[in-house]
Amino acid sequence: MVDRNGAVIVFVVLACTACDGADDSAPTTLVPGALEANAVVEDVVDGDTIDATIDGRTDRVRLIGIDTPETKKPNTPVECFGPEATSFTESLLPVGTAIRIERDTVNRDDFGRLLGYVYRAEDGVFVNYESIRQGFATPLSIEPNTAYVELFVEAARSAESDDVGLWSACKE
Repeated sequence: MVDRNGAVIVFVVLACTACDGADDSAPTTLVPGALEANAVVEDVVDGDTIDATIDGRTDRVRLIGIDTPETKKPNTPVECFGPEATSFTESLLPVGTAIRIERDTVNRDDFGRLLGYVYRAEDGVFVNYESIRQGFATPLSIEPNTAYVELFVEAARSAESDDVGLWSACKE
């Protein structure tokens, strides 16, 4: 589990990296280098939900702190930039990708889905953050799972300022 102090330290590192002129379009690694995997991607359901095998059992995982436009919600039309958000998640997490899932305070939502911060194990890319920063998701904070709320809000501000992803495509 990542505590709030760890999240603040990560944010400071990202802010300093941005000052050095880093390319914001490149995937962000919050934890440098490879991570120990604890799951494998079985399917990308939509932009903010995946199926993963954990200890030999497949579980549906809802990415904490993000919301992507709907593509599969019953009786709901496909929302602007929903298919693109799903494709983006598929590009970061192809089937068979080793991942690390970190939990926050509450482990499951009302639908029984495991709630997690998802990192690509091979290089530490923080998928939840990257989806927001590249404009494929918006922050969605539901107490008490808010370890990265400040980081996610800042990522959304940057994406909106850069007019990328849904910020560009879904103007009303």
